[in-house]
Amino acid sequence: MSAQPIRHIAIIMDGNNRWAKQKGVPGPSGHKAGVERIRDVMRCCREHEVEVLTLFAFSSENWQRPPREVEALMALFLTYLKRESKRLRKEGVRLRVIGNRARFSERIQRAIREAEDTAADGDRHLVIAADYGGQWDIANAARRLAEQVRAGALEPGDINEDTLQAHIALADLPAPDLLIRTGGELRISNFLLWQSAYTELYFSDLYWPDFDAAALEAAIADFRCRQRRFGLSGEQIEGVANA
Repeated sequence: MSAQPIRHIAIIMDGNNRWAKQKGVPGPSGHKAGVERIRDVMRCCREHEVEVLTLFAFSSENWQRPPREVEALMALFLTYLKRESKRLRKEGVRLRVIGNRARFSERIQRAIREAEDTAADGDRHLVIAADYGGQWDIANAARRLAEQVRAGALEPGDINEDTLQAHIALADLPAPDLLIRTGGELRISNFLLWQSAYTELYFSDLYWPDFDAAALEAAIADFRCRQRRFGLSGEQIEGVANA
């Protein structure tokens, strides 16, 4: 079996709070350690010629966490945007933030726009999902199509998987090949639901601050041993590979 190509990796960065508790340090320290880990993962992705890295930084449901934790996360997000955008530009990485920005403060919304403008070009992509939910993403796409129908620009009968896909976040990028979740939980928690229809899943018991380049290498090695069928049989896939 030939090695599976990998263009897009998505990661649910889970376990920061539990890591901090294990270390006996305040919760925000776990989130700070997690931010530092992003550089190692990006370096490994570059070595494997991964075109897109999507990170689940803050879900729609995370607003329900204790106010002090949410405040710490927002401060960390703001710091990351201001600190990393220039570095991303130098490394040829394009930054994109997906999610519902309306609930962020104007200061953070401005920082997102400025960071995206700074790192607007590059052959590789870093996508940060913030105040993002897969259900929100699909509902948002459906709402846009409904607005087109109301305006007379689209007929209801024209709506299908392709027209909906065109309005889903990351429609212009390849779908995730591999979705990794750290922290030992075995679910995808409303992350990239539409985009991950045929994504390979990989779950790690490591907390995110401990998920280093070696851990990502192990996940990629596991992925490359899999047979991706996309609804076909194994025999059909082998036939195409041997043709």
